[in-house]
Amino acid sequence: MLIQKDTIVYPLPTEELFKRKEGFWRVSLPIDFVAFLKENNGGIPVDGTFICNNHEYTIDRFLCLLDVPRDNEFGIYDIDVTLTQLEDRLTDNEELIGADILPIAVLFAGDFLCLDFRKNREKPVVCVWNHEESGELDPETYIVTNTFEEFLSINKG
Repeated sequence: MLIQKDTIVYPLPTEELFKRKEGFWRVSLPIDFVAFLKENNGGIPVDGTFICNNHEYTIDRFLCLLDVPRDNEFGIYDIDVTLTQLEDRLTDNEELIGADILPIAVLFAGDFLCLDFRKNREKPVVCVWNHEESGELDPETYIVTNTFEEFLSINKG
């Protein structure tokens, strides 16, 4: 997936930041997702459309990973900031420590593209989280692809 280079959010995330976030979220981020963020942190796709559940979605912007979001003009697009805002709507387990569903991109009209770790903490599927159909402790998701690498290949534009 091609990213508009002038939309990338700097500074790019470091290995140390990835390790810290993985520990906090209690997940192992896919290698291909880490590589994507290291080059395209928070970028806007040239063509971010894809089909899922017989519906066309458009990526407004990928989320970014920042050490100190409040010090960056794009801090509202930080994964942790977004995760905090959606908290109880992205899990069905109120006792959860870490993350079950991790938002990775803002979709047009309020939904999010996410990594879903509920079935496998090491190999998450890529899904759409539907904000209208989700309630507190009741997330509604639709699987897009089995891997982030596969997601990137469905749209080369």
